[in-house]
Amino acid sequence: MTPSHVAAVALAATLAIQIFVSLASTAAAVLAPAIAADFGVETRWIGVFIGLVYAGAMGAAVASGGFIERYGSIRVSQACVIICVVGVGLIAATHSPLVLVLAAIVIGIGYGPITPASSQLLARTTRPDRMAVTFSIKQTGVPAGAALAGALLPSLAHALGWRTTLALVAGVGVVIALAAQPVQRPLDADRQRGRRLSLRTALAPLAHLRSRELRQVALIALAYSATQVCLMSYLVVFLTEALGYTLVAAGLALSVATVAGVAGRIAWGVVADRVLAPRRTLALIGGLAAACGIVLAVAQPQWPAVACLVLVAFFGATAIGWNGVQLAEVARLAPRGAAGAVTGAASFVTFSGVVMGPPVFALIASASGSYRVSFAVFAAVSGLGAMYMARTAKPVS
Repeated sequence: MTPSHVAAVALAATLAIQIFVSLASTAAAVLAPAIAADFGVETRWIGVFIGLVYAGAMGAAVASGGFIERYGSIRVSQACVIICVVGVGLIAATHSPLVLVLAAIVIGIGYGPITPASSQLLARTTRPDRMAVTFSIKQTGVPAGAALAGALLPSLAHALGWRTTLALVAGVGVVIALAAQPVQRPLDADRQRGRRLSLRTALAPLAHLRSRELRQVALIALAYSATQVCLMSYLVVFLTEALGYTLVAAGLALSVATVAGVAGRIAWGVVADRVLAPRRTLALIGGLAAACGIVLAVAQPQWPAVACLVLVAFFGATAIGWNGVQLAEVARLAPRGAAGAVTGAASFVTFSGVVMGPPVFALIASASGSYRVSFAVFAAVSGLGAMYMARTAKPVS
């Protein structure tokens, strides 16, 4: 295969895998009203489930570097897809809240290594002048998976029940893992069969965060990821409980936000490659996301549905649109051949924001009695992150 063909195949494979794991990790949030009713818990505590998912992802991401180097990006990704399948299957099969806790952690373990694995592969196969847009296209798989969840799962759950719906999601995962097999050998040609694995080597990637520039880029992801996951996890619940939307209508709104996030990731990648420096692009994204969060916090039931859809579209394009630019900057700062390990270390910090975000959102909502206060607080988090990124950006010469 020519280099351009290899790059295209690598992008297509990693994008398809990312879409599925995003769908799998978002499914519980989308179906939260139905699942919560079945288990007799309040919907706001879906934040705890999401927090557990990303707690599992934190550890798996930072430990994934050695596995990626030894077994290859695609092989590790296939294994992670199957792990997510097991987690989704546990949710579908169980009637025990304790098993839900286990399922969340299992899904997180499958989710965590996906981005480091894809970064290792894409950093090797992508032209330097296309890094931001390529990483952004790949990262569209996150909102794309969530968009599919919002568009399809509520209707399927209404027709078939939420347990059968999750069983279908698990089946799709098996198909995705098998479909990646034909390209596994050529794309994993750089794997190091003699790479030793140990607890010490698993934690070694954290040493990369001694770099001041890497720490700065990782910390902005902590702030932005907290806002992103709260938007994706709580938009459906907020619209149904605070604004009186039906589950299907709220699911559609989530789809609008995530589809806008897909478009936003690509657009912001182009901006970072051709118009603004990546850090200035990240600062602009965070400021716009903060403004959208404040407007959503004051939204009223009597507002026209079209106005709300426009609002969530802008919110999605910003709060969900930053990730590809940030990951391309991490890969640029990584030593040659270590993009996967460095991304795993940066993802550990990113997932810290995701772990803390939903439970804190739930606690604020519980204490204040309003999801509006929670959205306002996280809008402020994005705004502060934007100010921090603007301060760390190099002056224009």
